[in-house]
Amino acid sequence: MLSKVTTAALAATLSLAASAAMAGAGDYAFEPVNPAMKKGDDVTLAVRLTDKRTGKPVPDAVIFKTRVDMAPDGMAEMVSDVAPLPSKEPGVYAFKTDLPMAGRYQVTLSAKVQGEAETVTGKVIVQATK
Repeated sequence: MLSKVTTAALAATLSLAASAAMAGAGDYAFEPVNPAMKKGDDVTLAVRLTDKRTGKPVPDAVIFKTRVDMAPDGMAEMVSDVAPLPSKEPGVYAFKTDLPMAGRYQVTLSAKVQGEAETVTGKVIVQATK
């Protein structure tokens, strides 16, 4: 016969395993670290990846696809090159890009998160100012 403590520990373990099994790509979100920045060349653009269930940053994700364009202002063909930069804090992913004119830019990202079978994708809007 199991003790009450053992039964409670077993129930907690099964609950954690069930919630982990039900996690999906929709449980993660990208957000801009700075939603507004000055326009220019070689701008550092940083995004934070968080687990929506816990609110905690997600470190060590592998960002394998990025795109920066002006789709929010109706100019999706205005695409800027993107180069990854070293991360300065867990869960924050930085990139170097050009924001040649003032306006709204859409950053589209695809990432692999450790332990997550699905690809995490997201779109973040930032504002470039004069």
